[in-house]
Amino acid sequence: MCGIIGILGLQPAAPLLVDGLKRLEYRGYDSAGIATLHDGKIGRLRAKGKLVNLADKLAAEGLAGTAGIGHTRWATHGIANETNAHPHATDRMALVHNGIIENFQELRQELEAEGVVFDTETDTEVVAHLITRELNAQATPQQAVAATLKRLHGAFALAMIFTGEDNLMIGARKGSPLALGYGEGQMFLGSDAMALAPLTRQIAYLDEGDWVVVTREGAQVYNLNDEPVTREIKQSSMSGAMIGKGAYRHFMLKEIHEQPSVVGDTLHSYINPQARTITLPPLPFSFEGMSRLIMSACGTALLSAEVSKYWFEGLARLAVEADIASEYRYRHAVVPEQAGAIFVSQSGETIDTLEALRYAKGNGAKVLSIVNVPESSIARESDAIVQTLAGPEIGVASTKAFTTQLTVLAGLALTAAKQRGHLSAEREAELVDALVELPEKIRQVLAQEEAIGAMADHLVDARSALFLGRGSLCPIAYEGALKLKEISYIHAEGYASGEMKHGPIALIDEHMPIISCAPSNYLFDKAWSNLEEARARGGQLMVFTDQAGADHIGSKVPAERMFIMPECDPFVAPILYVVPLQVLAYHTAVLKGTDVDQPRNLAKSVTVE
Repeated sequence: MCGIIGILGLQPAAPLLVDGLKRLEYRGYDSAGIATLHDGKIGRLRAKGKLVNLADKLAAEGLAGTAGIGHTRWATHGIANETNAHPHATDRMALVHNGIIENFQELRQELEAEGVVFDTETDTEVVAHLITRELNAQATPQQAVAATLKRLHGAFALAMIFTGEDNLMIGARKGSPLALGYGEGQMFLGSDAMALAPLTRQIAYLDEGDWVVVTREGAQVYNLNDEPVTREIKQSSMSGAMIGKGAYRHFMLKEIHEQPSVVGDTLHSYINPQARTITLPPLPFSFEGMSRLIMSACGTALLSAEVSKYWFEGLARLAVEADIASEYRYRHAVVPEQAGAIFVSQSGETIDTLEALRYAKGNGAKVLSIVNVPESSIARESDAIVQTLAGPEIGVASTKAFTTQLTVLAGLALTAAKQRGHLSAEREAELVDALVELPEKIRQVLAQEEAIGAMADHLVDARSALFLGRGSLCPIAYEGALKLKEISYIHAEGYASGEMKHGPIALIDEHMPIISCAPSNYLFDKAWSNLEEARARGGQLMVFTDQAGADHIGSKVPAERMFIMPECDPFVAPILYVVPLQVLAYHTAVLKGTDVDQPRNLAKSVTVE
């Protein structure tokens, strides 16, 4: 869950390393550091906290050299301080690491028995000392790394430089992503293409178990068996210009406001507006004879799967099992014959989702993945993908990735319903129209951001909040609660409205905000009945509904705590109604003064278990 970058360049490396780390800070911001080679010697700068602390240190002290490595950390082993910050170094080499070395205690004891003294509490330091032991035994850097990699259990992406070797960098990956960048007379390593976007768009991704020897003239990749292999060089779609905040105060707000555009882009990739039909890329399975659809993901991506369960079962009459990826393989899940599997991940690198995918695939399932990064590990290990066209999402709290995931899943649900004979051409056209209208309806909601922001005044001082929803808006209640928790640090829970009487109602008093999405669909009367129960016990209702719903509610909810949504088909309501919940969470966090884009203890891409 850390970010790494390496440069064998032609210009001073330190400023470029820090700039690359800025693009990786979404992966971790407990501490940061860089190391460079100058006149054959390794120099290091490290700092606790946000990357700006390292940048200030570099401005004050400087660090020469055109070769170097950098790291931004999300702490796993060892507290967040300067001592535990990467790069870790010995007199022979320095390295940065994303991942977890699971057998580090055993390796550390082995090295301590030989007299090695450790400076840090981290798992990573054992790797530096193992490589140094091999170097001291007269191994070449390549031999030392190859021998050490065979001792490591766990997940890692590594970048290494060596004393006296100004034209050498070695990288390795197992379980954590690593990209290799090609330039003119210079070469790069990075956790993803985003870090390398200003430096190069010529990218090759290392496969599982690969390690690579890099010089300014090129690179040689070796597989798990130390055999030379070739990895395809691709043109990355990333560019440095794609990753700015523009005029927005935070990346999260920018990404919320990009949703009309990116939902539209995603729709245009598989909707024929003239024919009013869905046309997806080739899938690895047919829904027609499918016995069950297995879906798995983590966090917000899991909630997109939970929403789509209503669509697949309601429209296509297809049984769906939506599973938490971190639990899926550990409960020894049964993969039925003729089952299909869909995995959802923004980054395409989420380790729990990747391992769940491997489990399902290993048990015979054909795998389709929904990812935002087509070069990612999950994409490359899937039988097929459908890409969400969200563009880079920097804010840790997912917004536009979620709505584009829902958009793709809606298209898949319609495809399944057609293949299974449960969707007429007329109804498909109606639902396609509803999807096509979504970008404009989202824009209408965002045009009233100020009114939603004013509702945050009624939420900012709460200690806890309850989000309620029915039907396909039940997972949207979960997502609203998750967003508020993530960025404002207010405890919040999402519940199915009908479950309120089975426990959560005991929490309701005059200090408890109750947030509900309640469009005037066939479940409105039941949803409002639940809200009346909360209101009777002093709960402070905040309701998102359409005009018909507002007319029914009347003055029972004060106008300043009710937001009128555009009317929409119930099919697309989850995609539309999550947007004001994102805005509400954002403005609540701003009022509380929290770090919206980089909330404490969280990182964007969870690449370790």
